[in-house]
Amino acid sequence: MPELPEVETIARGLAGRVAGDVIESVWLGSKPEPLKSPAAEIANTLELRRIAGVRRVGKHIVFDLEQEGTRRPRRSEQRKSARARTPAPTLSQAQWIVHLGMTGRMVVCEPQAEVAKHTHAILRLASGRELRFVDPRRFGRLSVAHGFAAAGSEPLEVELERFVTLFRGRKTPIKSALLNQRLLSGVGNIYADESLFRAGLRPRRRASSLTREDLRRLYLAVQEVLKEAIALGGSSVSDYVDADGEEGSFQSQHRVYGREHEPCLVCKTSIKRVIIAGRSSHYCPKCQR
Repeated sequence: MPELPEVETIARGLAGRVAGDVIESVWLGSKPEPLKSPAAEIANTLELRRIAGVRRVGKHIVFDLEQEGTRRPRRSEQRKSARARTPAPTLSQAQWIVHLGMTGRMVVCEPQAEVAKHTHAILRLASGRELRFVDPRRFGRLSVAHGFAAAGSEPLEVELERFVTLFRGRKTPIKSALLNQRLLSGVGNIYADESLFRAGLRPRRRASSLTREDLRRLYLAVQEVLKEAIALGGSSVSDYVDADGEEGSFQSQHRVYGREHEPCLVCKTSIKRVIIAGRSSHYCPKCQR
């Protein structure tokens, strides 16, 4: 499943390609699983809306929408609107929320491009292009909202004191706590493992056993790992590609994730894998305590 760096990369790419464009019409497939909001509500909310911006909230892609008008725009107006800079959206404006699930992709293409199997949504844009949502496994979700917000704190914006408060005293393993989206929104399996390695903490350690210094190191590690991963376009370990169809390259920087039985890059000890709350966790038994 795409995590914070992958979703951030996709959102930035989409913002550069479709922000300012106008949604002329919406087609939604017959499969019910991807639709978290009713199909009619999604179509009515999106049609004739200008895409004011595209951003990430947790693991969700949020399209901020502005009302374009009730009439169909003229072609000259469409070209002008696609180039126009728009003001920052307010919470009262509508939003299209996309969760990619395991295999979801957002594709910007020409209308004559072949429609891929498992395409569940097609948005026709005033620029003449189409924005398509493709998801073979149908774990992704499409919905509309006003003032959408993540359940947990934003990992790249949370302050140290808040971070310490979130995890101090919790009796669950620190790995499970990092994956709790009600605490931090966006951190997933890959980046939790990588952050714990850099902080020198074993994934099974109870969060309540961590000292303030432990949590400070973890806070810095989370920030460092996420920023490095975003700079490299995320990790392509499965089906992930960005808005341009390109793979990320942070997987080449993984120090523990997916490296079971391989030597630690620091001490040469064999990397171990354990299951915590049904999720694989990778760590170095020597470097992490």
